[in-house]
Amino acid sequence: MGRKEEHIVGLDVGSMKVSTLIAAARESGLQPLGLGVAESKGIKKGSVVNLEAVAESIKRSVGEAEAMAGCEIETVYVGLAGPHIKSFNSRGVTSILTRMREINRDDVRRAIETARAIALSPDREIIHILPQEFTVDDQSGIGDPLGMVGTRLEVNVHIVTSSTTAAQNIVTAVNRSGLLVGDTVLESIAAGEAILTDDEKELGCVLVDIGGGKTNIAIYHHGAVRHTVVVPLGGELFTSDIAVGLRTSIPEAERIKSEHGCALSSMLETDKVFEVAGMGSRHHRTIAQTVLSDIIQPRAEEIVHLVRNEIRNGGYERQAGAGVVLTGGGSMLRGFVELAENILDLPVRIGTSTGFQESLLEKVPQLMGPEFATVTGLVLHGDRRRKTRDFHENSHSGFKKFVEIFRSFL
Repeated sequence: MGRKEEHIVGLDVGSMKVSTLIAAARESGLQPLGLGVAESKGIKKGSVVNLEAVAESIKRSVGEAEAMAGCEIETVYVGLAGPHIKSFNSRGVTSILTRMREINRDDVRRAIETARAIALSPDREIIHILPQEFTVDDQSGIGDPLGMVGTRLEVNVHIVTSSTTAAQNIVTAVNRSGLLVGDTVLESIAAGEAILTDDEKELGCVLVDIGGGKTNIAIYHHGAVRHTVVVPLGGELFTSDIAVGLRTSIPEAERIKSEHGCALSSMLETDKVFEVAGMGSRHHRTIAQTVLSDIIQPRAEEIVHLVRNEIRNGGYERQAGAGVVLTGGGSMLRGFVELAENILDLPVRIGTSTGFQESLLEKVPQLMGPEFATVTGLVLHGDRRRKTRDFHENSHSGFKKFVEIFRSFL
């Protein structure tokens, strides 16, 4: 009898939409089976403000994904973000007890434990400890110290913390929708796993994930995460600015942004116009595209300036050799790439998912878009955890078999 097919599920609970992706772990690789998207309610800037509304949005998204995949799911990997996320770098050190022996996993674990031994307030918890590099005696810049010989092991790590209540509220909303949480993952880390290449991470790059209510930033260098931050500005501010500036409804403003919006006025033809539906019984009006750009561009510049400040404050201006990678629904605004290049003076591209083989995306081709980078990365994270678990189970299976034989002999 064959092994039961294992499903890996990513759940991205954003301010504008809730996305659920179901994939099957097969010998040929991960295969997407179902994608569900529902309007998000009860979330503001990554934090839960209405628990029941969030649970209902999750139910609708999951139900749509299950219907497409033809299966039922139990466990999901959930993204976390919001202004409550705080991160910093730390350093840990341990001595090798027996002089001049090979470094093993226990030594690495002890070094990382000393790096995480920092004072946290009772209302915060650690969600990620990401090793950056190791130092064995006087040799630094080591990616993996296992098997090396030395007497002292040091490690630099990036630690991501979250508000305990904010993280628990997301988990509670998922549980109320009838699901279990396999793990919580910082959204920018998940998005980076889906769209960044190993070369970009090694040379140094800045990932900017522009969501509805927030912008997630992650800076990579020498293959590791160096800096992460969540900025409480996102794409929904473009929509609200348009609604106020043109005196129209939010749905109409969203349509106008998608069809006519541009973040850089110099890219527009001055004589182009479009129609705007009035509020209530008001008549339609004709507006020039340059007027719309004058509303959008200052907000886009504000987001890019915040990104520039984070790069400068972290001291990574000269370490972003691979430039900036934009992702998330907000990055799809026309002219945003050109505006970012002008302000940041770095090469900028729109990131699309590279986590799945194109031949396996026939059922859900939209996964290549930047708006689904986070949910794709959550599935890739879950798959990596599955492979690690299977490796440990297989590595211990021979010992377990020996113990069973020995017990039966006794």
